[in-house]
Amino acid sequence: MQILHAATPDAYHAALRDHPSVLVDFHKDNCPGCRMLDMSLASIADSPRAAGIVLLKVHLETIGEVFFRSLGLRQTPTLLLVRDGHEVARLPGYQSPKQIGDALAAAMAT
Repeated sequence: MQILHAATPDAYHAALRDHPSVLVDFHKDNCPGCRMLDMSLASIADSPRAAGIVLLKVHLETIGEVFFRSLGLRQTPTLLLVRDGHEVARLPGYQSPKQIGDALAAAMAT
């Protein structure tokens, strides 16, 4: 799984435009669920279900809350699965490796 970082809204939109399958990780500092989610993401990064998926890390304090809210996001961590520029799944809160893997498999099978 390739990992990218978006520090601006333009970088966020460019990553979604340039990569057909993106798992977006919205996170912030001092968020226990975000740290736990990082461990889940690390454990599935090399799995077959993650093949061909780009992980886009978006730090809330860097990109700004206005942009975060403009996407309809309300909490961190939140994962978005984006395929061909369209959101296909939204996973708010901590997700286990199995939950992430199942969501990737379901979203990429459609």
